[in-house]
Amino acid sequence: MSTDEPSDETVVQTASDAAEGVIFSQYKQSDVRDYDVTVVFEDGVLEVDVYLNAPEDEDEADPEQVADDAALAARHAVDELFGE
Repeated sequence: MSTDEPSDETVVQTASDAAEGVIFSQYKQSDVRDYDVTVVFEDGVLEVDVYLNAPEDEDEADPEQVADDAALAARHAVDELFGE
């Protein structure tokens, strides 16, 4: 890893922040029953897993889709961090 690349901690934090941003752009914090964003960055490989337990009202976003979007946003944020 060159000194120009972000630290593993920075990568994990960036991915986590991006995923949480997507979740809370779709739901009020008080409406989210539970969520977990797990980010692992080892040997240049990023793994993101998002679990979301939120209401499934027809007026609300689909929790599964929001979780998928959150994971995708996390990956995109890390790509941008690396300038890809």
